[in-house]
Amino acid sequence: MTKSVLHTTLLAMSVSLALVACEGVRSEAPDTLQTTEEKRENIGKLFGEDAFTFSFGGDREQGGAAGPGAGIGVNGFLWRASLDTMSFIPLASADPFGGVIISDWYAPPESPNERFKVTVYILGTQLRSDGIRAAVFRQERLGEADWADAPVAQETSVQLEDAILTRARQLRVASLQ
Repeated sequence: MTKSVLHTTLLAMSVSLALVACEGVRSEAPDTLQTTEEKRENIGKLFGEDAFTFSFGGDREQGGAAGPGAGIGVNGFLWRASLDTMSFIPLASADPFGGVIISDWYAPPESPNERFKVTVYILGTQLRSDGIRAAVFRQERLGEADWADAPVAQETSVQLEDAILTRARQLRVASLQ
């Protein structure tokens, strides 16, 4: 096959694929106007009627649309409190729609032969004590560049969760004033 035939074939396949992908798309006549209520119902819908939606509404007291973190998939108070509480640790990843915050490894200056990594899971849209889980990982230095996993006391995760919940309550109270 020559290059021009190959390019033509690839172009034809791309156009065909694009047309097939548009097969189920409905278009509305320009004179069809949505009411304000219909527009509100469609806010946050992605990829059509049967797909998932983002939660933009909610109760202000629970961190909903009027509260902090509006437009995220989890409780805004717990999200902000988690970020505040973990502000001394460098973050590797933060997903506000999935509610997962993953830190990078952190070695405290007072103990450079150990390092910690934290993962926080925000489990819902309500400000509740069972709405957050934290996992703490610890490693100890074996040599110049070698690290080995070390045990972490169960109370460490509980203390971190408590600190996040305390900060979330403070943020909620401040938003109500």
